Amino acid sequence: MAATDRPRLAVIGAGPAGLAAAVAAASDGVHVTLVDSGTQAGGQFYRRPAAELRARRPQALHHRWRTWERLRDGLEAQVRAGTVRHLTDHHVWFVERLDGGFAVHALLGPAQREPVAVPADAVLLATGGYEKVLPFPGWTLPGVVTAGGAQAMLKGSLVVPGRTAVVAGTGPLLLPVATALAAAGVEVAALVEAADPRAFVRRDPKAVVRRDPKAFVRGARALAAEPGKVFEGARYAAGLLRHRVRTLVGHTVVEAHGTGRLEGVTVAALDGTGRVRPGTERRIACDTLAVGHGMLPHTELAGTLGCRLDGPAVHVDDEQRTDVPGVWAAGETTGIGGAALSLAEGRVAGRSAAARLRGAEPDPRAWAAAARSRTRSREFFAVLDTVCVPPARWAEQVTDDTVVCRCEEVTGGAIREAVAELGAGDARTVKLLTRAGMGWCQGRVCGPAVAGLAGCELGATRMPFARPVPLGVLAAAGEREPEDD
Repeated sequence: MAATDRPRLAVIGAGPAGLAAAVAAASDGVHVTLVDSGTQAGGQFYRRPAAELRARRPQALHHRWRTWERLRDGLEAQVRAGTVRHLTDHHVWFVERLDGGFAVHALLGPAQREPVAVPADAVLLATGGYEKVLPFPGWTLPGVVTAGGAQAMLKGSLVVPGRTAVVAGTGPLLLPVATALAAAGVEVAALVEAADPRAFVRRDPKAVVRRDPKAFVRGARALAAEPGKVFEGARYAAGLLRHRVRTLVGHTVVEAHGTGRLEGVTVAALDGTGRVRPGTERRIACDTLAVGHGMLPHTELAGTLGCRLDGPAVHVDDEQRTDVPGVWAAGETTGIGGAALSLAEGRVAGRSAAARLRGAEPDPRAWAAAARSRTRSREFFAVLDTVCVPPARWAEQVTDDTVVCRCEEVTGGAIREAVAELGAGDARTVKLLTRAGMGWCQGRVCGPAVAGLAGCELGATRMPFARPVPLGVLAAAGEREPEDD
């Protein structure tokens, strides 16, 4: 069968999940259009310096480099064979459901003004995740960056954000960021982790930390099933020791200081309820703070399609199918779990989609190894999620004049006023009363903080489009036919 006669699958996102899915589906007899906003494949995890920078050892910034090389070689082979078309710098803003198929609508290039529509018989969402950052006094100072942002600068541009850094927050991303910055010559003054990774705990509804023997057993079992993760963590810990990075567990940043830009941070210890312990504050001089409090799935495109969400993540079955016919999802969009989980889910999704597009019943044996890896990774990260959580009382450190929504410059005091005096009981009402979340990011950055300050759950927000779109593009929608390969 010629490549142009094959069923058409659009894979959105070229990170680990999207790459694995595209290669698997193309190998199983469908034509894949891989649509990605990046200028090269790999996503954030496999981000690499531009060729013009002539990096001699880009693998030094990564682990699992051989896995990337296999993915890259597999993609290039499929592109040469004509079974994969890789579209870079395509920013997808909407997926339209048509009779018998879909049209993937994207904006081209850095300006994101020229529209294009890609036809497909089925769609696979591999849109990844984004960082969660909770506010504190001084977090808007120049010099305060996200942990992933610091990592992206180093991986993609071979630059560091400053000379002396503090890496803070919670979650597994902090370790590789701190070790990479230290290896690049940055003086990492401290790694400040709010959780205590040495203990498996769970938090009750009142946010009191309690030992849970059953949770400990589950955690020990999950760790034993993923020895690679344990070795990886040990390697990072050894790197921190080698570079003499001070590690403060059970601590948090309570304030960033500076006039015009960051000059230092105040950190403090946390008690068993997640509240700052009075008298434990200490100031650390730095010109960079790389901070993050975990990750959240990108679900905007899934929302525009009407896919069911389980909490913040897209719901999928054992084949990675969503509840919308013809739509699969894989990777961080179905739940945060790292590159290994994304690769496993991508392989399952790609093979399932290929079989069903060919009119065949998928054989689970075709992805048995990937399914086993998926199970182990999900169990591991389910345990990790009970450990690496933001401080339960983080909102108490947000002063009334702390800016929470940076786009609209809405303060913590304005949000509290909307709740206490205007009767707002959910994040949407707070948004209507204060404009928090109405800016360019549409609440992606401030959404968790607004919900936390309002004392409500961070519900799924369904928007008509996944990203801002020029009015001229909307006005001309429907006039342009989807492009054939």
